[in-house]
Order: sequence, then structure tokens, then C-alpha cells
Amino acid sequence: MSKWKGIIVAGGSGSRLFPLTHVVNKHLLPVYDKPMIYYPLTTLMLGGVRDFVIVSNPQALDQMSTLLGDGKRWGITIVYRSQDRPGGIAECFRIAANDIKGCNVALALGDNIFFGAGLPRLLLEAMAQESGATVFGYEVADPSAYGVVVLDDGGRAIDIEEKPRNSRSRLAIPGLYFYDERVLQISNEIGPSARGELEITDVNRRYLAMGDLRVRLFGRGVAWLDGGTHRDLFEAAQFVKVVEERTGLKIACPEEVALRMKFIDQSAFERLIDPNPKTEYQLYLRSLLEASPLTER
Repeated sequence: MSKWKGIIVAGGSGSRLFPLTHVVNKHLLPVYDKPMIYYPLTTLMLGGVRDFVIVSNPQALDQMSTLLGDGKRWGITIVYRSQDRPGGIAECFRIAANDIKGCNVALALGDNIFFGAGLPRLLLEAMAQESGATVFGYEVADPSAYGVVVLDDGGRAIDIEEKPRNSRSRLAIPGLYFYDERVLQISNEIGPSARGELEITDVNRRYLAMGDLRVRLFGRGVAWLDGGTHRDLFEAAQFVKVVEERTGLKIACPEEVALRMKFIDQSAFERLIDPNPKTEYQLYLRSLLEASPLTER
């Protein structure tokens, strides 16, 4: 089975969130009770990914490293690579070339949040594919703001439209992609778009042209949010708050995910817990420990 590497794209200027991002990278901003980057990180962890490359601008790398470290406390590895200027999502493959060579790649956008029943199963199914690419389709009311995939009557992708004015489909492609090892070569072959960036849509179109692009649909049981604007950030925080208060469970808690995925054992988990918890987050970790033996929830 091919080895999988995870890439989290966490660069950009965050101009739509000014002045919040004047001194802080947007992926470090809180979404309710956790930094934004915890959400894509734990999404890929739920798929079984344990080796990560985080791509961000030079000014943010030290802050991200301070927050996440090398990942060992969660049973994963994290390395950091610099995107010196905004060069497009697909540039991350070139930047991480030495890290991903010979590996399949799971790519997540750092400001995309996924939650819902069956999500881990969908991720594992995407990663069970040894070749080609897998993207997801999510039905939206206004497809003109997204990259959109068009399917035929058999559910096969036949076209990808970028922010169409009059779309033939309402299936937006969220920021979660799975590629075989050819993605590095493909990213080296595509050229910049009219705005001077390497577009992830062009990578997906190459796989489509080769007949190797699969599309899985997120049903109504999966929520997809992002933190790209002030309104988006506020609404995402509200969503997380409501779900956590109703269920008593945390979304995007890397300590818990690491334990449930067996990346760490019970004793390693215990070492992550503050002996004198002072925050709701720390109290939650303590409650998981005290619920031993840990049950599936």
C-alpha cells in the first residue's frame, strides 16, 4: 500500500479578515475554542494520516511551530515549509517536493472545516484508492463562488468549472483532495493561471483528462464550513459551539483523535493532560481519561 503524506496549505495574506490578520496568520485564529488549523489537521488524522507538511508564509512558520511542534505528542510528525509569496494552492506540491516524492498526498486547505457522521469512512475510502485522484462534491446554493464539478448520469466527472456564472452543476469542490504520487509531476508541468498562480483546478483537470478523477459526494450528514471572512469565521464558531454544547464532545481535538486512532496509548494521553486543569478544554481531556476504559463515541 502506498504511503500517504498530508499537506495543509496555511499561507495567504488573509486580507479578507483584516484587521484580525494584521499580525496573526488566519489559520491561527480561534474557531470557537481551538485554533483554525486544528480542524484540517484532525480531519486528515481521522483518515489515518500521520506524516504532515504544513506550508505557510515565512512570518507564520515560527508561530505554527510553537503551537503544533513536531507533532510527536500526538503520535504524528509535522514539518514546515515556506511559501515565500502567494503562488497558488498547487504550488504546495513543488514546495514540499522532497517530502512527498514517491508518496500519495492528502491535501487540506487550512481554513476548511468538515464535520459529520460517516466522515472518517469517506476519508478512508478515498485513501484506499492506490491510483488517481479523489475529490468531493458538496451541493451549494450559489456555485459561482467555487470550483464546480459536473457529473454525467452515471456519476462520473465530465468537467470542472471555476467560479462559473451559469453553472451546469451545484456541486462545489471543497478544500480536501487526495492524489497519487503523480501529483508532483503534474504540478511541475502546469503553468500559472492568468492571476499568476498554480491552480489546484488545473491539477484536477489533468486527472480528469486522464480519466483518473473520482468524485465522492458529501451528503446532508456532513457539514462544510470555512473561515475565509469575518462572517464565515463567526458562523463556523457558532456551529462548533452548538454541536459541542449539545453533545458534550469536542470537534477537532487532536489529543482525543490521536488516542482514538491509536496513534498514542493511554499513558501518553495522560501525559498531555494538565494535572490542574483550568480551562474547559483541559477539563474535557481530563474527563476522557476518567471515563476509562475509553468507549467509542
